[in-house]
Amino acid sequence: MQTEHFKVLNIKCAGCTTNIKNSLTEQNIVNDVEVNIDSGEVIVNGQGLDRHMLTEKLANLGYPEA
Repeated sequence: MQTEHFKVLNIKCAGCTTNIKNSLTEQNIVNDVEVNIDSGEVIVNGQGLDRHMLTEKLANLGYPEA
């Protein structure tokens, strides 16, 4: 299993958390996503993760890296 950590902007509520989790887990390489509203941290677990693709996906959702 591979883990990628991201520090992102604009996470403000449980709705943001749900949006991030649902969007990232649509990728079949992603097994699990943890989101911390207070710290803006997103932790993605999976196999063969592509950090660049995940960064772009987060940015397109409105959560660019800090």
